[in-house]
Amino acid sequence: MWIQPEEVLLAGALWVSERANPFFVLQRRRGHGRGGGLSGLLVGTLDVVLDSSARVAPYRILLQTADSQIYWNIACGSSRKEITEHWDWLESNLLQTISIFDNDEDITTFVKGKISGIIAEENRLKQDEEQEEDSGKFREAELKMRKLFGMPNEEKLVNYYSCSYWKGRVPRQGWLYLSVNHLCFYSFLLGKEVTLVVPWTEVTQLEKNATLLFPESVRVSTRHTEHFFSVFLNINDTFKLMEQLANIAMRQLLDNEAFLADRSLPKPCKTLKNVSALKRDFDARAKNERYRAMFRLTQDERLDGHTDCTLWTPFAKMHVVGQLFISNNYICFNSREEDLCQLIIPLREVSIVEKADSSSVLPCPVSISTKNKMNFLFANLKDRDFLVQRISDFLQRTPDSWTSDVSPLALIGHSVCNSEPCFCLFFLIPPLTYSSPRHLSFQASSSAGGAESSQKERHYHPGLPTASQGLLQLYHQDTAEDLGPKAMKEKMKEESWNIHFSEFGRGVCMYRTSRTRDLVLNGIPERLRGELWLLFSGAQNEMASHPGYYGDLVEQAMGLCSLATEEIERDLHRSMPEHRAFQNEMGIAALRRVLTAYAHRNPGIGYCQAMNIVTSVLLLYCTEEEAFWLLVALCERMLPDYYNTRVVGALVDQGVFEDLTRAFLPLLYEHMQDLGVISTISLSWFLTLFLSVMPFDSAVLLVDCFFYEGIKVIFQVALAVLHDNMDALLSCNDEGEAMTILGRYLDNVVNKQTVSPPIPHLHALLTSGDEPPPEIDVFDLIKSSYERFGSLRSDVIEQMRFKQRLKVIQSLEDTAKRSVVRAMMTESAFSIEELEELYCLFKSQHMTSCYWGSTSSAAERHDPSLPYLEQYRIDPLQFSQLYAALAPWTCGGHTSTLSARLFRLLDQNQDGLVNFKEFITGLSGMYHGDMTEKLKLLYKLHLPPALSPEEAESALEAAQFFTEDEPKGRHTDKKTHTSCFQHVVRQSFNANLLLRAAAEVKDYRYYLRMWAKENEPKKETIKDLPRMNQEQFIELCKTLYNLFGEEPLEQELYHSIATVASLLLRIGEVGKKFTNGGKKTETAAPAPPPAQTASVSPLGEDEPAEGASAEAQMCRALADAQLEPGAPQTSDEEIKDDTSVSSYSMVSSGSLPCEDITDEAVLVGGSEQRRGSVLDVDWSITFEQVLASLLTEPPLVDFFERKMDIQAKMAACKAQRAVERQTSSTSDHELTQHST
Repeated sequence: MWIQPEEVLLAGALWVSERANPFFVLQRRRGHGRGGGLSGLLVGTLDVVLDSSARVAPYRILLQTADSQIYWNIACGSSRKEITEHWDWLESNLLQTISIFDNDEDITTFVKGKISGIIAEENRLKQDEEQEEDSGKFREAELKMRKLFGMPNEEKLVNYYSCSYWKGRVPRQGWLYLSVNHLCFYSFLLGKEVTLVVPWTEVTQLEKNATLLFPESVRVSTRHTEHFFSVFLNINDTFKLMEQLANIAMRQLLDNEAFLADRSLPKPCKTLKNVSALKRDFDARAKNERYRAMFRLTQDERLDGHTDCTLWTPFAKMHVVGQLFISNNYICFNSREEDLCQLIIPLREVSIVEKADSSSVLPCPVSISTKNKMNFLFANLKDRDFLVQRISDFLQRTPDSWTSDVSPLALIGHSVCNSEPCFCLFFLIPPLTYSSPRHLSFQASSSAGGAESSQKERHYHPGLPTASQGLLQLYHQDTAEDLGPKAMKEKMKEESWNIHFSEFGRGVCMYRTSRTRDLVLNGIPERLRGELWLLFSGAQNEMASHPGYYGDLVEQAMGLCSLATEEIERDLHRSMPEHRAFQNEMGIAALRRVLTAYAHRNPGIGYCQAMNIVTSVLLLYCTEEEAFWLLVALCERMLPDYYNTRVVGALVDQGVFEDLTRAFLPLLYEHMQDLGVISTISLSWFLTLFLSVMPFDSAVLLVDCFFYEGIKVIFQVALAVLHDNMDALLSCNDEGEAMTILGRYLDNVVNKQTVSPPIPHLHALLTSGDEPPPEIDVFDLIKSSYERFGSLRSDVIEQMRFKQRLKVIQSLEDTAKRSVVRAMMTESAFSIEELEELYCLFKSQHMTSCYWGSTSSAAERHDPSLPYLEQYRIDPLQFSQLYAALAPWTCGGHTSTLSARLFRLLDQNQDGLVNFKEFITGLSGMYHGDMTEKLKLLYKLHLPPALSPEEAESALEAAQFFTEDEPKGRHTDKKTHTSCFQHVVRQSFNANLLLRAAAEVKDYRYYLRMWAKENEPKKETIKDLPRMNQEQFIELCKTLYNLFGEEPLEQELYHSIATVASLLLRIGEVGKKFTNGGKKTETAAPAPPPAQTASVSPLGEDEPAEGASAEAQMCRALADAQLEPGAPQTSDEEIKDDTSVSSYSMVSSGSLPCEDITDEAVLVGGSEQRRGSVLDVDWSITFEQVLASLLTEPPLVDFFERKMDIQAKMAACKAQRAVERQTSSTSDHELTQHST
């Protein structure tokens, strides 16, 4: 690359001159290329250890003048090819021009100006590219990574770090490169080279630890080995980036979501040193995730920035120190002291933002007012003017939901709508008005219009009742008012919350403090439960920003049938059947609409068992729309991946719970592990939030705490349950006894303060014994969980979740592999080890295409809902790469053609993708089939659909070339061949009917056997294969000639193929005569019908005949047709045609030497009768004739009956990337090859 000219005082230090002329010198750095001796080893070592290779490329070009001792560095290159191109350009364009200058200063000025002009032009052309955001040093490091490890340009480097890699007991100092898809390490110390590449998708464990042997190290584990890295400059930063990259890889395995760079990030004011654009992207992603988790915001919320400040809290009459966060839709505040104060202000609620007067007590204050008359005062802001301007910018882009009449589905970007998110409705907002230079006012729309719009009801499917309020309120509205002590306590709770609302505010802008948490732990009143669930979960904000969305979803989903809707209908009446709200059509219909709407919104999840139980509880306290948005918050934010097809999130939290049990209850953990209880109980506890294992009135209090605290309260209560039953569990001898103890304990967790009539718990009725255990107050259970296990922190749980997610997803992948291998064992002849290796290679090819590009999208090629055999699929390009690496039939340049044909043959549903089962089917036929099976596969590869129409046209052109006829004489009637291209599949219905009529007494087992037999696919025989016409036969000959290029008996095989091809040509001519009615024969016997054409073949049955018998029958057939091999026709045109075709049969591929073509080989087939320039449309042969002809040649029989081993092919395929990396890093013009 051209660089801005830099002065070089010592041109010979650490460099070797390779080319020179009077003005320029091309130099190579010592330690690169061939030779160099001890000095080269030392320089190479210093380059790796000190990272000078990232600043100094191994090649450079210097500008020199005769009278000056100063050199100017004008170009550098990472390879000899690159630097040579620059050198040639200088010699061609500048050398002759500068030779006429008289003054050395003029030469230097001219060259420097020319180089600067080239650089400016290159920068202008590349100014829109992402790479220009990176520093020059970082781009050099990225080029070095690609060169060292053989990575394509699509592989993006995120960051690189200096560290030591422990190989055995010896540390190797080098550089760790973290790319989007790989972890790479390179070290070169005194001639010893270490290269390591680990795909992130293969990482099973990633942890940071400190031991005596590995101080402050990072351990990266895969299925087969462990790698240790230490001596980092900043180990925390490195480990966080590793976690992010591994998380993205796990998400790719789980949902097939490839990494997409965030191109909407604001560009930095200046290029940051050693920080890539991707590293900025990852840092922004991490901040966004923490921000969204802290304030329960939606996944599309993006943090714009944060700053330190103070917030005036009127309830405490003090300024609270914390951080202010600004995003595209919210202004949020979190106190530095935990649980002191938290605030969320949606921009849609903001009416006025103004800068107040500064003072020594209140410096740089900003006041924000909302539409519900709440005022918030922030102070001690460092850049107040910029902050106010950013808020005003976001306010202008915030759509006003009170006045917008735009369809709500046009404002969002979920799966039900293909449109992009629309944030350009700022024209609906009245303009901002400035009453003073320090005052910014945002005028809200009229309250009357807002009321009308807010009361606008969405229309639902007519004829179905709609729950416009919580089902519990509907059933309580007719009951008489209860004045008992429990009811009075409930009213006292309501009054406490009302006092709290008056002091701390109500709605989304409420101050959230430790007093709020105390009220939640004491139980939320039934009348306020739905409102507060929406508030604490963040569902309130999402519902407010998408008005009418649920109604539209209900209308779209009504009447649609899918697997999810079938499962929903099956579980509707299993959802809290003991509650009277779900014993009638109103509750059932509401539950159906909510679940169906969510399945329509998120097809990736659809419906999962346990969703019905949770949703039914939500409907008791919320309207349908509120319950829907609470379900969205649960499935997509608060319980991520819980309700997908493999309940990955629940399995992850199950692993976290095991780790917590080991940390807090070590004695119980060991005993429970021996019994295998933890994995059994935790899934049901977590998936339903204890709703399925605990009385409803008690479990709903845990749901109150869950919506406020998150998943940590579920872990706390689960640990408290185990702690309370520790003695009894330690005395258990089996899993069933432990399950009974825990089940009875949870059945007797009661809520003594509830005012609702008791709801019978089915589990309690089934597990109650003669002496029920004592009752446990749920409030005492919650209190004890906070006292004993309240030290749990959400960030610690997230860290533990990451660790478990790696284990769970990789375990699921191993389970999928074992399932695939078991399923394929009966359908292929490969061993278990071979199938496992093939599955890994197939999956690796699929994963590689996900992040290095493919002709089809990743989502199309991976569907987790399909059976394991069909989940991973590859397209033709990936298939051709695997075929070339693994298939035994390689045909040189013809390999890609054969691969494409096999792909079309295996792609039965014609979706352009092949799954693992289809891939193994084709590969097993080539490796383990007998001769007949292999020839049958080869035969099918030259018939439609394997043979495409374009290839048939190329066959016609090839025939033209070898027959030396005029092209205008060629044409064929393809309609006459269509009957030959169809596979005939017949079911044995008639035979089964006859058997049934003959039987006298038949029981149900007989009919089951008959039904199974009818549905059993009929095995294809050689008689079922269609006939092959002349075009297809030409293609078959081409394939056979290319198939034996690397065989030791190459010449014998070529001669055998020539003989077989000539014989088959004559057989086709005989068949044509019988097909045409045999008018030219001298016999008086009637010609056989076309259906008996195959009788010419020496094979009358499925079993092949012997070679001698086949030859005798062929001679008799030729004699009957008056086509003796030694008596060619007298027509010169026919002789010409026959000779040319026979010549083609032997030399069409160009691989048969001319001296091997004997006279006999040229003259056989001379009895063909066809026009010279047109392929004979009546000519055809059968597979039986092809098989019989090949059986007459022992070399061909030996070739197709030879057993082949795939182990060597698989080993070569696995080593292919390593070889490519070695070639890339040790080529003659780049790096010297060193022994490790």
